[in-house]
Amino acid sequence: MPHFRRPVNMDERKAKATAWALTFADMVTLLLTFFVLLLVILNDAEKHVDAVINKLLDKTYAKMNQNLSSENISVDRVTKGIKITIRGNLFKSTSADVEPEYYPVIHQIGRIIRESEVINIFDDESYTNLLDMIHKQGSQLNVEVRCEGHTDDEKLPPNADYPSNWELSAARSLNLVRFICKYAAMPEKYFSAMGYGEFRPIIDVKSISNIAEKKKARAVNRRVEIYLDAFLKKKMISEIEINV
Repeated sequence: MPHFRRPVNMDERKAKATAWALTFADMVTLLLTFFVLLLVILNDAEKHVDAVINKLLDKTYAKMNQNLSSENISVDRVTKGIKITIRGNLFKSTSADVEPEYYPVIHQIGRIIRESEVINIFDDESYTNLLDMIHKQGSQLNVEVRCEGHTDDEKLPPNADYPSNWELSAARSLNLVRFICKYAAMPEKYFSAMGYGEFRPIIDVKSISNIAEKKKARAVNRRVEIYLDAFLKKKMISEIEINV
């Protein structure tokens, strides 16, 4: 008896032709779900790291605020970490030399920084898992003490040691960093210094006409800001990795 093949209608042909698309769509959906889940996990891990770092900075801020705050020194918790602002006659006029009366204060700042948990996090075994987590993310924890110098807007005399307030502010911040580094007995890699001259004032002196008020405003602008901060950054590529 002859065998006749059953005719395949158009709907069946179309279903067979597009069957692969269903499998492909399922695979794409699974991959998308995986990557979304991975992003959520990484985001949660980063939030955990930030929470731990902020907690350590908060503890150091509380200690600094209790021991350092005075008429010429203020301590603030800012987005950059902890900011210590020193005003008054910290330096000799038109010079980067620190006045000896401020030596004890700088020594105290260095000691508190050296004893802070955020600085000693790399030597504390209780934070080993946290540092491993950061390492696996391809990042590293960067802890720094940064000094930023600011002068007022008055021009330096012709016989000054520095040609402008820019150089003066940079020299002052660098000199102060050296003192803190010495008193803290910490490696130099933690420290940096910057000078902004008169270009980042707190008060706009030009808008003040009264001489006495202008003098007070200049005293506010003439300051040094010391930042203690910790943040994540991309892990450094070693020489071996570069040459691979």
